[in-house]
Amino acid sequence: MVEPETFIEEAIEEIREQVGDEKAVIALSGGVDSSVAAALAYEAIGDRLIPVYVDTGLMRKGETESIRETFAFMESLRVVEAQDRFFAELEGVTDPEEKRHVIGEQFIREFEREAKEAGADYLVQGTIYPDRIESEGNIKSHHNVGGLPDVVDFEGIVEPVRDLYKDEVREVARALDLEDVVAERMPFPGPGLAVRIVGEVTPETAEVARVACHVVEEETEKHDPWQAFGAVLGKATGVKGDNRVHGWVVAVRSVESRDGMTARAQELPWETLQRIQSRITGENDNVARVVYDVTHKPPATIEYE
Repeated sequence: MVEPETFIEEAIEEIREQVGDEKAVIALSGGVDSSVAAALAYEAIGDRLIPVYVDTGLMRKGETESIRETFAFMESLRVVEAQDRFFAELEGVTDPEEKRHVIGEQFIREFEREAKEAGADYLVQGTIYPDRIESEGNIKSHHNVGGLPDVVDFEGIVEPVRDLYKDEVREVARALDLEDVVAERMPFPGPGLAVRIVGEVTPETAEVARVACHVVEEETEKHDPWQAFGAVLGKATGVKGDNRVHGWVVAVRSVESRDGMTARAQELPWETLQRIQSRITGENDNVARVVYDVTHKPPATIEYE
């Protein structure tokens, strides 16, 4: 297990050595990994760090507003509205690996554009050890590792938490006195809702997934899952009112884990599952049914794509 105080001192010194007197942009997502990376980089190089949050249209409900509030102390914060560009690049893409690579490349292009405008030569990312293991082991490409394009217009990429597991990142977050809303936040995938949509990603499926994830997170909070969300699987027949509908199928996933490398499906109470299905189908007219995923990791991964 990492010793947080020692790690923080060493990480700050490493960032200073890598970046030198130059500027760097930090890829913010609102999750604990990027928040810890941002806190370390800010301590290391101060105002020479430009935090950039890219709204891909694939983020959690209320994420953009939350980012503005949480990182308001960083006056150089940039919020990039890139929804249209991401959806355009994802049009017609159905293969999970291709989807991750498309998102990874588009992310880099967004950060390159912002870095050029700010005069920054370095990119700071919140890549953690499981991201690297899964990408290098051909389980799935992470947008910030195996999903990166071959040509990247940065002097260097800085990854201060690259050797940490998720639980260790949380320990560092607590040592940095980050708010619980960040330090204890449920994991969220770098490619966002795109990997919770089986098949093509569209504004419609993204909104279905966003509502479903919000409901599942709220309703499972008291059961303390490591990660919980809703995923859009495809379409099936249902009935709403007196009408037959061909609506979306949402799979609910709630797992227990220590570091995300393995996971066990939670045995949620029936009453909780019924509240979840009632809210998801009630809050989105395009959802026909809700199912619960009882598969552990392995053989399944936690996310769907």
